[in-house]
Amino acid sequence: MRYADFRSDTVTRPSDAMRAAMAQAEVGDDVYGDDPTVNRLEELGAAMLGTEAALFASSGTQTNLLALLTHCGRGDEYIVGQDAHTYKYEGGGAAALGSIVPQPIELEADGSLDLAKVAAKIKPDDFHHARTRLLCLENTQAGKVLSLEYQREAAAFARQRGLALHLDGARIFNAAVKLDVSASEIATNYDTLSVCLSKGLGAPVGSLLCGRAAFIKEARRWRKVLGGGMRQAGIIAAGAIFALEYNVERLAEDHTNAAFIASELAGLPGLDVLPHSGETNMVFIRLHGANPVELTAALKAQGILVSAGNPMRIVTHLDISREDAKAIVAAIEKGIAKA
Repeated sequence: MRYADFRSDTVTRPSDAMRAAMAQAEVGDDVYGDDPTVNRLEELGAAMLGTEAALFASSGTQTNLLALLTHCGRGDEYIVGQDAHTYKYEGGGAAALGSIVPQPIELEADGSLDLAKVAAKIKPDDFHHARTRLLCLENTQAGKVLSLEYQREAAAFARQRGLALHLDGARIFNAAVKLDVSASEIATNYDTLSVCLSKGLGAPVGSLLCGRAAFIKEARRWRKVLGGGMRQAGIIAAGAIFALEYNVERLAEDHTNAAFIASELAGLPGLDVLPHSGETNMVFIRLHGANPVELTAALKAQGILVSAGNPMRIVTHLDISREDAKAIVAAIEKGIAKA
């Protein structure tokens, strides 16, 4: 059975054309810096994000950790959203491996951090406290796009208070497509940013850390410390290049399919479609009577995969068609009716 997989945009599979590009990739030893395809990817990524340099790593978790380790020393502090990926979903790596102290703050409804609340959490210059070094934002955050105005305000805020500003931009291209701007227009507000290539862009592996050349040089050392030096990585870098060259503009299709699902589900009894659903490629629904585990099993029996949860997240991507979108709406309606 073919499954329509709505669990995440990480489940995308390389197309035949992407696989061909990977099979034909010219390779070398990236630890020596002589893999030409990795070098090309890093140059392309930096150009698209408008930064001096970029570093290819195995995952967004690793590129975020590299940023934290390079920005902060032992006992330093970073301010971050309570539900942000860098704090909640990356294994506590900053604390476990860098002795970096997180200061989480509740996110606002739009995915931003209230800068007044951030200011109140910045520690005074006193040896009793951790030194606040870094502010981390996330864009998109649970499918929600930070406005350009807010990001500019956050950048000015960080500069005024002597903080570095890092963006977990795993889905920055989704944000750029939604705002109808270049990704570099978003990136210009940040000292560093992490960009995932294996989510909606469809590459099988990898993320980029982008920033100033001196910063990336130091982050490359930390990548080695973490065991993240890769050898003939051009094979996977070729897939990432293909993703950047061919799969950015098409993200609008994923947004359209998510908006369709949100609109169709909005009128159904037994659930609520949460605000901001369909803003990019994610829809969140809260079930009233149906058991999410039972509903998930019922959907799977019909060839549809979602993760059990309440709220339940539905994610569109390049392997999801409009017919798949229609199918999940019908299946949820059927499942809710039986609950």
